[in-house]
Amino acid sequence: MAKRDKRSKEQSGPATIQNRKARHDYEIFDTFEAGIVLIGPEVKSVYLGNVQLADGYCQVEDGELWLKGVYIAPYEQAGRWNLEERRPRKLLMHKSEIMRLKAKSQEKGLTIVPLKVYFAHGKAKVQIGLARGKRMYDKREAIAKKDERRARERGQD
Repeated sequence: MAKRDKRSKEQSGPATIQNRKARHDYEIFDTFEAGIVLIGPEVKSVYLGNVQLADGYCQVEDGELWLKGVYIAPYEQAGRWNLEERRPRKLLMHKSEIMRLKAKSQEKGLTIVPLKVYFAHGKAKVQIGLARGKRMYDKREAIAKKDERRARERGQD
């Protein structure tokens, strides 16, 4: 008998769907991984990469973590089984982590934002971050640093 190749423990499925706007608009302090509850055709739509995280945020309600404002496009082959695109979706984390996130997010100016969606070991995962909104001068400073770094890289070539 031939030996089966062991599957790598890397992510499977499509490329990671990232929320680039979150890194620009927020200063990320801590990140967490959470499972996401998807129903039927939503899984295939996420697998194909039809997700927009730009307007998404997370809220703790009744001891549960909910992902809101995230757009998952309808799966075309699902027909009448498609669900509302921006419906709230439950995130799966340990209760202690949820309570810790809730306590931290109630501090002044902190919020929980989705950073990326990916598949790991056949399950859809969401990376969320505890973040504080950047002020306009912080954004300008970050852009200036990025431009300076690019200029240095071009000068070396």
